Amino acid sequence: MGSTRSGALDGVRVVDVTQVMAGPFCTMLLADLGADVIKIEPPAGDMTRRMPGGVGMDTPAYNAVNRGKRSVVLDLKSRAGRDAVARLAASADIFAENSRPGVMADLGLGYSALAARNPRLIYASISGYGQTGPDRSKGGLDLIAQGVSGIMSVTGESEGRPVKSGVPLTDLGAALFAVVGILAALAHRNRTGAGQHVETSLVEAGVALSVWEATEYFAGVGVPGPLGSAHRMVAPYQAIQCADGFVTIGASNDRLFGQLCEALEHPEWARLPEFADNPSRVRNRAALAERIESVTRHRSKRDWLDAFAARDIPSGPLNRYDEVFADPQIVAREMVVDVSHPTLGHMRALGSPIKLSATPAMARRRAPQLGEHTEQILRDAGFAEAEISQLLAQSAP
Repeated sequence: MGSTRSGALDGVRVVDVTQVMAGPFCTMLLADLGADVIKIEPPAGDMTRRMPGGVGMDTPAYNAVNRGKRSVVLDLKSRAGRDAVARLAASADIFAENSRPGVMADLGLGYSALAARNPRLIYASISGYGQTGPDRSKGGLDLIAQGVSGIMSVTGESEGRPVKSGVPLTDLGAALFAVVGILAALAHRNRTGAGQHVETSLVEAGVALSVWEATEYFAGVGVPGPLGSAHRMVAPYQAIQCADGFVTIGASNDRLFGQLCEALEHPEWARLPEFADNPSRVRNRAALAERIESVTRHRSKRDWLDAFAARDIPSGPLNRYDEVFADPQIVAREMVVDVSHPTLGHMRALGSPIKLSATPAMARRRAPQLGEHTEQILRDAGFAEAEISQLLAQSAP
């Protein structure tokens, strides 16, 4: 980690006043793509600096979503701090925030105010519910958004208690949608010279990701419910039990289902009316899974994965994370990178899943320490030494 090779967004400057997960993940992706991300932190730092496992104000959680950025400490409760952020935004390409709608405007840092000084500015907002609508002023958390968007209603087993997705799906989904919007706005600005306001929300991300569930409901099939690991539109496509645990299979068409039946030594199943085509298999997915497991539970996971691979049937193990990060494919794709940090020492971190042949996305440097770049950035932005001293004094923790 630490390559200086330029990225696709080399020369693009981002002023980032986001905190915790959705906003920081969005701006970290921009940093991986080569953008210069200036993270504005309050005197107490981003909230993730107080998560477990840290040394002082440095934590693994903060490093997980803030690598490649530069940290400036400014107190937005002070007029001088707000004015400093506005001055930085006046020469920036992108401004990113994830406060409740209206908060930035009340601070004099809303889209209208900043765009008046910098019409080329792309202003990105991520909120819980969006900038409009009756719930716009509500706070947004991934757990709440998973509930509101319906994701929790279709997650887990049919008779179990509600469970959320194991990863913060609406946080990360909103971040990804925001990145798409920002890149689209950059393309538009390249044509017209004009910036614009890009916004999305956790709840909308959750709804937008509910593709099959919405399809089923809109088609009049009924209200979707949880199916465990099974698929709504295809069967068999789920985790199945073997003698020593579970594997996944995806026999997603008639040819693959025939191959699966051969591998299970029950070719006659493919000729049964209840399994004759995919709609029939979906209607009878529970009975089909029961038949499959009556065979698979007598042999090991490795045996079955080898048997499925021999017939080119999509299948795989259910890896724990210790197995994920030791997987030769994951390692070969550089999804684990080494990080050297002055207080946390040697760490491993996630690599970028975005592969560009000419301008690769990469973790260019570790996450910054709190306020590490305050003086440098303010000085480069033309702040006088007296102004810098005043801002440092006001921003002291």
